[in-house]
Order: sequence, then C-alpha cells, then structure tokens
Amino acid sequence: MMFAAMAAIALAIGIVNALSGAQDAAWRGDSADIGRRLFWEMTSIIVILALVPILMLAVRHMRQTTGLAARTGMGVAALLGFSALHIAGMVGLRKVMLWLAGSAYDFHFSLASVLYEFRKDVVTALLIGATLWLLESRRELRRAAQQAQSMPAALREQPSPDLIWLRDGTSRIRVAPRDILWVASAGNYIEYSLANGTQHLIRGTLAATESELARFAIVRVHRTRLANLDRISGVDFKPSGDFELTFDNGKTLGGSRRYRPAVAALGGRTAPA
Repeated sequence: MMFAAMAAIALAIGIVNALSGAQDAAWRGDSADIGRRLFWEMTSIIVILALVPILMLAVRHMRQTTGLAARTGMGVAALLGFSALHIAGMVGLRKVMLWLAGSAYDFHFSLASVLYEFRKDVVTALLIGATLWLLESRRELRRAAQQAQSMPAALREQPSPDLIWLRDGTSRIRVAPRDILWVASAGNYIEYSLANGTQHLIRGTLAATESELARFAIVRVHRTRLANLDRISGVDFKPSGDFELTFDNGKTLGGSRRYRPAVAALGGRTAPA
C-alpha cells in the first residue's frame, strides 16, 4: 500500500510537470510536444520507484545507527548512490526504449547536466526518505503497542526492575543494566556504551541518569562519565590520584581522583592517598 501510494503520487507529479512544461513551451511559441514530455517524466519516475527499496534500506540502517556523524555519512552516501543510479537508469531506459522505437537518445553528458539532475534528485530523495522515516517510526510504535497489549496485565503494570528503556529519537530500546559498560555526557545528550560495542545517544542529563542508574551499581567516576562497577575487572590508580578502569571485555575508561572513593573498595583494595 505504501509503495502504491508513492507510485500514484509520483505519477500525478510527473503528469503535472509534463503538462506544465508543455504549456510553458506553448506560451513561448515552441512546440508543446506533450507526448515527449510525458515520456521523459515517466522514464524518470519508473527508475525512482525501482530505487525506493534502496532508500528504505538506507533509512533502516540510519535508524539503527547512533551518532549524528555516522547517520550523516550514511545519508550522504545513500543520496549520492541514489542520484548516480537514477541518472544511469533513466538514461539507459530512454536509450533502450527509443532504440526499440527506431530512434535515438542523447543525454548530452556534461557537468552542468549532471548537476541539474542531481539537484532534483536531492529533493526527491529527501522527500521519499523523510516519508519512509515517518512510516518506520509509526510502524515501530504500533509494534511496541501491540507487544505491550500482548503482555500479561501484571507485567504491564509492573515493569521489570532488571530492564530499562532508552528513548532513541522516536523509537524505544530495551536494555539490561548488566549490558551497560559506561554512560558519558555528550552535550545535551547521554551516550550509552554497551558491552557488545553498540552505542545509543539519548537526549538527557548525566545527573538525571546517575539517579536512575544508581541502584544498578552504575556510579559516577568522572565529571562526564558513569561506570558499571559490576563489569569492572581491574582498577589502576595513578600517582596523580586519577585512575583507569578495565572492564571484563577488555575496554578501559578513565576516572578522576575526585570520584575515586566510588571505586576504592573494588577488589578489597584501598585507593592511595
């Protein structure tokens, strides 16, 4: 249904563009040639619709990726790939169809013509991508609501104390506190680093997060960082009073001397004065 709706909208836009171009040409005293203009529009639309699944995959990967830089990089790569495939597919389709009709097509390849098509592709890809993003958000919310309704009433009323929910944009991610290695402040966001290497950027403050996670032995070890004491396998105290934590998966995190009492009792060791 989603694809059919996009196809219908794209078809309507293509027809309107062709008719508008024909009317503008007639006003200038040129040939309207509505059939030729419809042919240009429809060949472009066919290729765009064929590329929608690629945009869908790009949107889903972006939604699963945390960090603005990573999402931006994926978006730029998807945009460049979409435009390149659209131009190549559109030109190829026109050449083949006109060859079959006993004619020929010349794209007049140049930097100016590529940039002309790229500008239009940027708008098209952003509109389709934004639509797909909203649809994915709605689908995830609907799925979450269905899962909540399928749970026993007792579980819905009393969430498990061993699980927390992180809100990542419009989606929610369920995380076991045991899987959290550390939490770091990142401006107006909080970055959760998990044992499996994934990271989640959540809007919030470190102070509020500290209060929420204190019951899971996730405490402040630096002005901008919290650490999960249950995942620490070693502590290296520095002569300056600062310290370095080693987690059970080999990753390390620095702590400041102001917060060394929080880790002083780990392993029965006393922090140096």
